[in-house]
Amino acid sequence: MPYLILPSHRLHYQVENTATDRPWLVFCNSLGTDLSMWEPQVASLARHFRILRYDRRGHGLSTAPSTGCTLDELGNDLLQLLDALGIERTHFCGLSIGGLIGQWLGINAAKRIDKIVVAATAPKIGTAEAWSGRVDLVRSQGLKALLPGTRERWFSPEFAATAPVTVNHFLKVFEATSVDAYVGCCIALSNADLGDQIGQIPNQLLAIAGTSDSVCPPEDVNQLSLKVPAGQYCSLPGRHLVSTESAQAFNKLLVDFFGADCA
Repeated sequence: MPYLILPSHRLHYQVENTATDRPWLVFCNSLGTDLSMWEPQVASLARHFRILRYDRRGHGLSTAPSTGCTLDELGNDLLQLLDALGIERTHFCGLSIGGLIGQWLGINAAKRIDKIVVAATAPKIGTAEAWSGRVDLVRSQGLKALLPGTRERWFSPEFAATAPVTVNHFLKVFEATSVDAYVGCCIALSNADLGDQIGQIPNQLLAIAGTSDSVCPPEDVNQLSLKVPAGQYCSLPGRHLVSTESAQAFNKLLVDFFGADCA
């Protein structure tokens, strides 16, 4: 399994399609998931792109320092991975905290990124009080205590009833996530607020919302798109993990947005 070894941690990653004539597309996972969350997208898009997926620090097979992290550090993790793989420029797709990293890249490293897709995200996700309460609960009871609420936030009852294997996979990955890494990302989310900066993003950006997402409601996602000069907005049926719940429609949006690169 390929890893990028950094001074304080390692990043696990996977590359699909090594055809040098195809553009790059990076996928960044959400909080409490791993790179497997993008399987439906890889199956649909790998013929068009060289795809890079990675486990954000402390998730999946990646490790994390015990000191926690910031959004700047999470963004720089990806830039170091791009440098190590010799990727000068890439499209990007991220969900939730992954989408927040996409916004950070548009602000701080726009020349390294082509088009940006951000899903189920916002310039600021949640409140400091809510994240503090979640951190306290996880530290005292572990991630298992969050399973019922996570299931409800991530998936609609209709999807959970028709795709139990998929839902159970996500919940197993969630429960296996490092508590310290999860807490570190919660703190990063608590402190992250890009609201005053997203107007600086020069990239074309597509913001996708789940119509019944309570974590990042459609109105918040739409407001994000309106503040980015080249922003677009679309909503799809589903809750927070809309890329899974409406996978086929999500993939079509990506193909249409990336346009000629999918020819």
